[in-house]
Amino acid sequence: MPRDTRRPDRVGEAVREEIAAFLAGGVKDPRVVGLVTVTAVEMSRDLAQANVFVSIYGSDADRATTMEGLESVATGLRGRVGRALHLRIAPHITFRQDESIARASRIETLLASLKPQADAGAADEPRAADATGEPGAKPEGSEDAR
Repeated sequence: MPRDTRRPDRVGEAVREEIAAFLAGGVKDPRVVGLVTVTAVEMSRDLAQANVFVSIYGSDADRATTMEGLESVATGLRGRVGRALHLRIAPHITFRQDESIARASRIETLLASLKPQADAGAADEPRAADATGEPGAKPEGSEDAR
């Protein structure tokens, strides 16, 4: 009987939704501060391990404190996820900080800073001329002369 290779992905998505609902409902640990977003969940093939990637909005100190709080609630959250999804083995939950959103924001900022420089460089260059030497003139034989 062939193994269903998509099952870890489906269970991972269900785990992500359950953890997101738990975090949206309010975590009782006072160390969890700021906005916490569950960006992805990677499940092991045997569904025993769940790596939960979270993005935390706030300062570096808030992020560190929030990660400590999330690690402390992981064991209680494990039972909740197992019961909610009717899994035979509740996955061991490991929280990991997802830096992809911050990295994408940094790339966008860098690209935005390069764009004004590129526009200024393009304005300094002379416009390309056609064979007649006139900038912007249409080449001979173009189909615009109807």
